[in-house]
Amino acid sequence: MTAAGKFCVEVNFLTGRYVATSHNDRRQPEWPPHPARLFSALVATWADADEPDPSEREALEWLEVQQAPAISASDAIARKVVSHFVLVNDAAIVGRSAYERKATRIDDLENQLRQALDPEDGDAKKAARIRQRLAKERDVATQVNRAGKTNPSSAEQMLPDRRGKRERFFPSVTPDRARVSYLWDRSPPDGMDGILDRLLCRVTRLGHPSSLVSCRVARERPEISHMPGEDGDSLRNVGRGQLAELERQYGRHLGLSPRSLPYTDIRYRATGGIEPSECPYEPNTAGEWIVFEFQHDSRALPASRAVELATTMRAAIFHYAEDPMPEGLSGHKASGAPVAAPHVAFLPIPYIGFPHADGRLLGVALSVPKTLDGISRRALYRAIGTWERQAPEAPERVTLTLGAKGVVHMSRVRGPTAMLSLRPEVWLRPSRCWTSATPIALPRHPGSLARGSRAARAKAWEAAEKAVEDACAHVGLPCPSAVTVGFGPFIAGAHPVARFPLFSQKGRDGRPIKRQLVHVSITFDRPVSGPLMLGAGRFLGLGLMRPIRDTAARDTGVDNTDG
Repeated sequence: MTAAGKFCVEVNFLTGRYVATSHNDRRQPEWPPHPARLFSALVATWADADEPDPSEREALEWLEVQQAPAISASDAIARKVVSHFVLVNDAAIVGRSAYERKATRIDDLENQLRQALDPEDGDAKKAARIRQRLAKERDVATQVNRAGKTNPSSAEQMLPDRRGKRERFFPSVTPDRARVSYLWDRSPPDGMDGILDRLLCRVTRLGHPSSLVSCRVARERPEISHMPGEDGDSLRNVGRGQLAELERQYGRHLGLSPRSLPYTDIRYRATGGIEPSECPYEPNTAGEWIVFEFQHDSRALPASRAVELATTMRAAIFHYAEDPMPEGLSGHKASGAPVAAPHVAFLPIPYIGFPHADGRLLGVALSVPKTLDGISRRALYRAIGTWERQAPEAPERVTLTLGAKGVVHMSRVRGPTAMLSLRPEVWLRPSRCWTSATPIALPRHPGSLARGSRAARAKAWEAAEKAVEDACAHVGLPCPSAVTVGFGPFIAGAHPVARFPLFSQKGRDGRPIKRQLVHVSITFDRPVSGPLMLGAGRFLGLGLMRPIRDTAARDTGVDNTDG
């Protein structure tokens, strides 16, 4: 999508990576960099001058009242987060109050000195005495050489081998293109773009001090990847009074105490760099994923046990959910009838789509649709939290017992994982071509696909393709431009239909209805965003679709562009 912005700021990452913590999860990286972070870097650069330039302040005040900018940013690969234990200062020894008292005394002495040096009412002898006192207050050598009254046992805690440590995380991403641009739809007043450019040239970092950057006002207009929109992720932005609020907060923390960045919450939608007419379709199941990863000591499970695993996972969540259970979590009304609106889905994730994929299950994703009501959403989060807190073996490590068939241990993924297949973006990114990772349970029986005359089988396969089209319409998608149905998988590592157990559901009369399982490959005329789950078993791990890059990848069964 070609940018239409009139004012563009370009940020280049000199080390090829960006290190910054998400504002709502310290183990998650922030990408793309939020506009409020760029604005704060500009304010810090402006205020760091010996005498802050009033014209630069005026430019910052103009920038803060503009509409939220569009963003141009490439995809980025997140580094696996590793905790670091960092030495911390002992606040009882290196406290702020002593320095504040000293600063106050120095300010008072400087005021007295100005009065003593006044040409009309001054006193030269008094001025000399004040200079001596000022020199004493400012003498660093005296301060560090004097023993003081600190408790020796407390002072020992300042030694490197005695000081306490605090767990810290430094999440990092490596973007495909080490550049991010911000585009506003208004041009600055005459001469102000030059003022902003000079200020931008002095910005040296964005996020963590290791994220070295060079910034400038750009003349060219890159393609937009993120636009402000109602349906999207929240990014921190700025509004009127942001500069004044940052100054007020600095007066309180002075760069020493913990602080939080003030911001205005703006939702952004990803455009993928495509024209508005090419904006992706979105199924009604679209939303966020909560991913649980199998631990190394868990037994390997094949994808053919997806429904069994999903059913057990759902039962565990329901066990810890509060009564009465909301419909958006249970998927059923109080009468027992299924709800019509999308609800929480339990999706075992198989290892597929790579040259050596073997189809084993790597974890479970809980798909939470955007339209899920707040009561159901909170009930889900509370159930997960209760389950994790009551884990018998270790905190946040939960266990599922699959009857006599074994036990699996899982933990919730709280940051980027080394397992590519467990990263939500692998399953949620827009694509025109989708293929089934687990077979689709057709919503109605097409007839015998393997028996009967050639004409009868052809009619059954045609009915199966029509059932897939209806399944797409059921989740709010248009009719696919091409549908291919088969018993065998269309992507490397996926298991054939024959390896999956029969899947049945209760009909309206209470009797079980056996569903026909098929693998499918689908092509749409426009990209479709994930997650995409189709068919009767879509809330229990069947019909999970995997986006692939193009039809060539679909035909070869390997999507090499992801690995």
